[in-house]
Amino acid sequence: MPGAPQRLSQEVVAFVQKLRGMDLFKAPGVAETIDWSRALVELDRLALDPATIDNTLGALLKYQDDIARVQGSEAARLLAELRTELGHA
Repeated sequence: MPGAPQRLSQEVVAFVQKLRGMDLFKAPGVAETIDWSRALVELDRLALDPATIDNTLGALLKYQDDIARVQGSEAARLLAELRTELGHA
């Protein structure tokens, strides 16, 4: 996404890849990832945080069951995992 901070872009890609590894009704595709990135840039986010993920998952996931499954502790767990992998504090 042009104009997105590098750290945010890295975290978005890693988070979406983790979601694609889950058993979701509909895994996010490229269009949903771009839409989500655009929303995050509009919100002036430099990096992901659990609250922002929870509040914006509707731009990324299209089914309420998938959103409910990821929101909260699962989103926080995925974020912590990807930050460790990316070396982000």
